[in-house]
Amino acid sequence: MPWLFLLLLCFGLAAQADEASICYNYSCAVRAGVEFDASELAAVKRLLLRAKDAAGERVAISLAIGLFETFSGQQTPTWADRGGNIDDDGLDGRMDCIDESANATAYLRLLESRGWLRFHGVLEPARRAPLLVDDHWAARIVEKQSGQEFAVDSWFFDNGRPAVIFRLEDWLDGAKPDE
Repeated sequence: MPWLFLLLLCFGLAAQADEASICYNYSCAVRAGVEFDASELAAVKRLLLRAKDAAGERVAISLAIGLFETFSGQQTPTWADRGGNIDDDGLDGRMDCIDESANATAYLRLLESRGWLRFHGVLEPARRAPLLVDDHWAARIVEKQSGQEFAVDSWFFDNGRPAVIFRLEDWLDGAKPDE
């Protein structure tokens, strides 16, 4: 009988895996499916369930994006991605802000579908183009209680690093992590 419990446990954990469609090599030139296993999802869930309020959940979201990038980099060449667009130019697995915003949105939608976002909702990515030549994209969330929107931007950092989260109006005004 103990073997039946173990068998059910194993099948139960396998059923907890989730997939996301991500993209890379600039402007989503290459698409790939990545699968997150039960232990990876449990690590992300622990981060989010520790959050006691919206500010804490944003910190957890930032860290979760880094974890999802790490897990995805184990299945795709995105492990080679470097912050910005210069240090990884020409490498397979590089990501521009279009790729980063699409992937972060996919990760956020996975969290939302599992009910792990208690204080935020997921919106379509945001775009800023102050001079129409410096186009930049980021994932976007909204705090449920206040309606305040935030940009979730992982483009600035190497693969696996936490994303930076700014109030949307600050991000639209050109906010960067070093400010």
